Amino acid sequence: MSETQKLDFSAVNDTTLASFNQQKNLIKRMMKGNTAECSECKKPLTLVLPATTKNAKPNAKAPGIYCAKGCTDIELDMEAVALLK
Repeated sequence: MSETQKLDFSAVNDTTLASFNQQKNLIKRMMKGNTAECSECKKPLTLVLPATTKNAKPNAKAPGIYCAKGCTDIELDMEAVALLK
């Protein structure tokens, strides 16, 4: 029988964890009302929230954080937040 070879994913896991934490912190800052800029084009990021009243006009984009040029596109799942109310 041959020994199974273990793959080392530690480098990938570290990069993925760092990226996840950067996005999580960006979302927190934007939800607090702070401004942020796109890491690629340095344009300001926009936070799009879902409509909260029946008379509100629905947004063309899904709730999330977006860059005007499209470099940053973080879609947020706001359905879970709506269920908490």
